[in-house]
Amino acid sequence: MEVTGFFTAILFGLVIGALGRLVVPGKQKIPIWVTLLIGVVAAVIGTFIAALLGVDDTRGIDWIEIALQIGLAALGVGIVAGTWRRKH
Repeated sequence: MEVTGFFTAILFGLVIGALGRLVVPGKQKIPIWVTLLIGVVAAVIGTFIAALLGVDDTRGIDWIEIALQIGLAALGVGIVAGTWRRKH
């Protein structure tokens, strides 16, 4: 992964986190900053997996890479929301 790809994944991850949160059914009781952090991590991991699969640099929009990123973000949001405990 190139440096520009890494920074693009971070910026795109902010949007991916929000999309991942929308994909997960029900209300997630986690702060928005946690969702955005999950999105950034999911975007970076999704970009890395797409590179391993050879689908990170295609003509046009990289739909497979985006689907990987959103899927990972949804998985991350679902796991964290299920285990998140709010301090009282």
